[in-house]
Amino acid sequence: MDTLRPGTAAHKDALCRFFVDSFVQLNPGATRFPELAPLELSRLRALPIWEEAVRTEASTARLVQAFGRRVRDPWLKEAIAMNGHEEGRHALLLEELTRHYGIAVPSIEVAEPEDAEWGFLKVGYGECFDSFFGFGLFALARDSGVFPRGLVTVFEPVMQEEARHIIFHANWVAYARSTAPALEAGAFAFRQALAVAVQTASRLKTALRVGSSQDNFTMNAHESFGDVTPRAFLELCLSENARRLSAYDPRLLRPTLMPRLARAALAVL
Repeated sequence: MDTLRPGTAAHKDALCRFFVDSFVQLNPGATRFPELAPLELSRLRALPIWEEAVRTEASTARLVQAFGRRVRDPWLKEAIAMNGHEEGRHALLLEELTRHYGIAVPSIEVAEPEDAEWGFLKVGYGECFDSFFGFGLFALARDSGVFPRGLVTVFEPVMQEEARHIIFHANWVAYARSTAPALEAGAFAFRQALAVAVQTASRLKTALRVGSSQDNFTMNAHESFGDVTPRAFLELCLSENARRLSAYDPRLLRPTLMPRLARAALAVL
């Protein structure tokens, strides 16, 4: 099917309708976390991701919610408010998990953003980066048994919601850029490019920090997942990304940066 032309009323309607119609009711406070064997619990607690994950989700929720309050278009406002609600319950789910399994995470306070549109633009690209690799890592952890089956069940809806979020972001960016007044279009394009650069630098910094951590997470992960080559991992990320995004309106845009970079890397591996 042909994609919808960004900036049109049909494009906005399809974007908002896809997001609202695919909403699923979830209650993090009622989550039944599985009982873990001692080795499973030790592995879970040893993952050096919890503080960063809780901080990222709490910050994302606050930024999306703040932007939603400033949007005037009622159809977009409803969809973005729903996005913020989902981000908020992701943060609550992580808080419930760390509390249930006794994982120490410091209390995190997130300030109200001064520039809500910039915050929304930036976190959206962050989710595009994180989700692409997250889909592959989740599949590896699921299939290898590193992630207990009960927790796979708990987090599967969250992973699918991330697929919805990045489709929404890709189309919102295209819509906002196409409908911006001529004098503001250049500034928006610059902010868009800057957001990509900021999030790229942030992910590289995180990767270097985790890879050099004292618990040698990279080596432990390799041993747990088995002999997974970089090529196999990128191919898995591409296939999982395509699978998760395929559930939604094919006329809507998909994030393209990470798949393009992955395919370029595969060409030389």
